Amino acid sequence: MKYLSNVSSLVFSSEKCTACGACIEVCPQAVFQMSGKKVCVNDIDRCMECGACANNCESGALEVNAGVGCASALIRSMITGGEPACGCGNSEGNGCC
Repeated sequence: MKYLSNVSSLVFSSEKCTACGACIEVCPQAVFQMSGKKVCVNDIDRCMECGACANNCESGALEVNAGVGCASALIRSMITGGEPACGCGNSEGNGCC
């Protein structure tokens, strides 16, 4: 499932990455993949900002504002059946960026 394009707060530092693969194992959305002997971002727009990758990255190669943003709002709305609201202050449409 993709969310909104170009809004993820995910930041990946290939220089810090040790290619341990923890991010690949814990990411529920297949954002990361192994390419040769390096980890790379497969599709950043799939990131739901859950924070699992950053919490499990021992090298500090990943940063994400977990639980914020429009992707989180869309997930909460799917679970609860309510309208999505990300807190961005957008008063038009569904309240999401």
